[in-house]
Amino acid sequence: MTCLNLNVGRAAALAAAITLVLPMSNTALAAAATEAAAKPAQNTTTEAPASLATSPLVAAWPGAYGGLPPFDKVKVADFQAALEYGMAEELREVEAIANNPAPPTFDNTIAAMERSGRALERTSTIFSIYTDTMSTPDVQAVETAVAPKMAAHGDAITQNSALFARIEAVYNTRTTSGLTPEQQRLTWRVYTNFARTGAKLDAAKKQRLGAINQELAGLYTQFSQHLLGDEARVTFLTSEADLAGLPPSLVKAYANAAADAGKAGQWAIANTRSSVEPFLESSTRRDLREKVWREFIDRGDHADANDNNTLITRILQLRFERAQLLGYATHAHWRLENAMAKTPERAIELMEAVWKPAVARVHEEVADMQKLADAEVAAGGAKITIAPWDYRYYAEKVRAARYAYDSGAVKPYLQLEKLREGMFWVAGQLFGFQFKPVAAGSVPVYHPDVRVWEVLGADGKHVGLWYFDPYARVGKNSGAWMNAYRAQSKFDGTVTTIVSNNANFVKGSPGEPLLVSWDDAKTLFHEFGHALHGLSSNVNYPSLAGTAVARDYVEFPSQLLEHWLSTPEVLNQFARHVKTGEPMPAELAAKIARAETFNEGFRTVEYLSSALIDMKLHLAGGKTINPDQFERETLTTLGMPAEMVMRHRTPQFGHVFSGDGYSAGYYSYLWSDTLTADAFEAFTEAKGPYDPAVAKRLRDNVFDVGNTVDPADGYRAFRGRDPGIGALMRKRGFPVPTP
Repeated sequence: MTCLNLNVGRAAALAAAITLVLPMSNTALAAAATEAAAKPAQNTTTEAPASLATSPLVAAWPGAYGGLPPFDKVKVADFQAALEYGMAEELREVEAIANNPAPPTFDNTIAAMERSGRALERTSTIFSIYTDTMSTPDVQAVETAVAPKMAAHGDAITQNSALFARIEAVYNTRTTSGLTPEQQRLTWRVYTNFARTGAKLDAAKKQRLGAINQELAGLYTQFSQHLLGDEARVTFLTSEADLAGLPPSLVKAYANAAADAGKAGQWAIANTRSSVEPFLESSTRRDLREKVWREFIDRGDHADANDNNTLITRILQLRFERAQLLGYATHAHWRLENAMAKTPERAIELMEAVWKPAVARVHEEVADMQKLADAEVAAGGAKITIAPWDYRYYAEKVRAARYAYDSGAVKPYLQLEKLREGMFWVAGQLFGFQFKPVAAGSVPVYHPDVRVWEVLGADGKHVGLWYFDPYARVGKNSGAWMNAYRAQSKFDGTVTTIVSNNANFVKGSPGEPLLVSWDDAKTLFHEFGHALHGLSSNVNYPSLAGTAVARDYVEFPSQLLEHWLSTPEVLNQFARHVKTGEPMPAELAAKIARAETFNEGFRTVEYLSSALIDMKLHLAGGKTINPDQFERETLTTLGMPAEMVMRHRTPQFGHVFSGDGYSAGYYSYLWSDTLTADAFEAFTEAKGPYDPAVAKRLRDNVFDVGNTVDPADGYRAFRGRDPGIGALMRKRGFPVPTP
């Protein structure tokens, strides 16, 4: 899943920044995206609003809980005019701040900017929800039209010389003018963001920077839409023989997907991870495994209308030129300056420290798989050498042989709704939160699948709303992610947050419990960790709220929450057998624990190869890059095992090329996991995962503070020291390096 980066002012930049995704291990139920094939577009009415100022897309949100997104009044035809109105309104507000005759102060400049752009923020938030979850052709047409305009709008604000002069004046006196630490932090952030995006450039360079940003915005939109187009490709199985090895639940899912696509009697494998990976794990048809695998890994690389290679070449050129204009050696140096890593060199140092033991583990895993494949020859099977389309299939065989672990035996204990209840219970134990379902129909939603809960604090007071959108449908991006619809703040009265979690499961028959894999259960907890980060926020200013933190820190709270899934307290209460209601047996839970680091070489190398390619692409300077050639040559130099490929090949790398969000930043998941592993050891070194004193330190110094403190300082306040790499290596089952 990727998010549209509209690159506008504070409001829409906030909306873009808090769409958070999990790229590591999201094996959802099969054929999820195929459901889209035969369903009509939604909300495509053409009636225009009578007045833009009072349009539901623009006006303050009405209703309870401090206002609710008016999804019941959304018309796609209104989006472009509403977005353009919001841009004009924000520019009017910014001009008033810039031309204020009073001397610049925090309140009339920095705080005034926090108040500006609200109309655009409301509109762009709803629009981004539609591009993520309802991306029909009419939505895509608006996206194509407005992306360059939004980029130009953002530049018009950051390049306003009078505005920047006022910001700079407040910044220069921030430590002597009586500002609170949070106000100083906000002032630093605003000043730094303006300076880093061209506020200090001369007129000619500003003009060129604006042109670059507008062209990039269009390229990002094209990349996303090309990828969505290739993910719509479907492999249809036409005979019973094609189903060899597939479990009945998977066969049923593929059959339902084919029927939805108008091909009843066949079986449909969508070109998405959630549909492909289960097939690769279980199909005994090696020829079909290769066919399905090649279709999937070649997304964006078919030399057709959806090919992304030329777009990538141009994106890299423009990013390098922009970095040079802004005074940085490369795009990577620009992106990491205010991250925890600070420099590309530090990020690469961490990745390379993990890369070598991970590759060594892959060679061990392949050797184990090859032994099984060779044994099949003696039983009459064909001689094979393990290839990328074989890895998942033989890995499952090795896991079953070594740990007596059968993923099919685990799934009956993992019901989606029970897991949701488990997440709520963990949130209560660690954060004191209570989740109260909101009656259906009392809160507008953009699709009937979406459900809403009110979140209360330990004192019973309203904290926010949590929206849950778990199922695949037409126009919804694949994967799992978190959104914040509204940021928490207190500086102009109490504003509570609204967050959502989104996934892509195939909807079962009415009344039929939905079962998920262990990896999917971890994904649910991961994304819920992002939601808790947003819900816990207790700051004054919205630009510093919740998940608005450094990219290589934001995944820390979410990855940390994954650890609570496997605690006995959760498994005993919420991992209940779908038929008997009995809790997961202790011996099965023990098998899961023993197999936790199984196949870790594959998982780590699959991820790290993508992260290293991302960084090296952006450190290549002004060279004209052929993406396929660069990928191939760089992986050869790194010693990439021939039996596997990157998790995200370059032509489909939406995290990096559908916006700036994770560009030169895909390493962030590893950086954050270094914190995650070390932080969970703080619990295990104390009284366990539910130790109240450790949980309070975690809330006070990580989850509650948003971006009001430097993340390194926040982590030290929680842990008492900086993290080391040892906990990460122990978590992944790799040798711990000696000091």
